[in-house]
Amino acid sequence: MYTAEALASEVKRAMSRSSFHSISITGRDPLANVEYLCEAFDRAAPSLPIMLDCDGQRPAQIKEVRKFVRLVQVTLDGPGVESANDRAFESLAAAAASDMQHALVMSVDGHTTDAHMLRVVERAHETSAATAIVIHPGAATPVDKDRRWTTLFERAAALHGNVRLLLRLPPPTGMR
Repeated sequence: MYTAEALASEVKRAMSRSSFHSISITGRDPLANVEYLCEAFDRAAPSLPIMLDCDGQRPAQIKEVRKFVRLVQVTLDGPGVESANDRAFESLAAAAASDMQHALVMSVDGHTTDAHMLRVVERAHETSAATAIVIHPGAATPVDKDRRWTTLFERAAALHGNVRLLLRLPPPTGMR
């Protein structure tokens, strides 16, 4: 585990050696370490845009990272529990209120109902019309052989203007 100073030094070193597009902070619940992240990025002062990918369970911490994070991405795995989804939408609202770009990613499989996915799209739209929504069917989901996904995408796009249906890459390329 790095100290905030060591992480800041590593970020500076990496940016000086290579050309990167952005910095991605991930790991299901990175906001559990919000003080650490703030200290590290205050020290590093990176010129690259930073994306925070989280599970959305700490909406109060979104404002704390606003000065260095450009995009907040909330990832929902499967149907989830209603209270967890409520906090995820609170996180999207906090990002929108902080003038940050924000996205909602739904990692779903063939067992996730269309009704659930459409309700999530509808709630995301109600939370912020600026939310980018990505629906990620599992790598083994036959989206090219099942009309269900085309119909779902058409219905989701009718509810919200910025919806994408993107396949997850199978391992080893897409390790998650």
